[in-house]
Amino acid sequence: MRIETTNTVDETIITIEGDIDLYSSPELRTAVLKAVPKATAGVGIHLGGVSYMDSSGVATLVEGLRSAKENGKTFALVAPSQSVMKVLELARLDSVFEVRPAR
Repeated sequence: MRIETTNTVDETIITIEGDIDLYSSPELRTAVLKAVPKATAGVGIHLGGVSYMDSSGVATLVEGLRSAKENGKTFALVAPSQSVMKVLELARLDSVFEVRPAR
């Protein structure tokens, strides 16, 4: 998995490529929880390059959403891949998260 963090005027974008699983999700968790308090207005998690995500990845995203709400920031999933959307739909989280296309 590769993680890249980019700061813009409006939000911090965390771009992920590869698989999010039990072994890689702690790295993502660290990146998300570090980015949320520093973000100007919100955090966008770009998931277009993610080919596989298991329940540990879902838990990490839920934790990021909770942290963002606690810090008064927005939290969006940006351009999730088809496989990520399937996982979110199965967990019925597709309506919990703000899901939007890439800008």
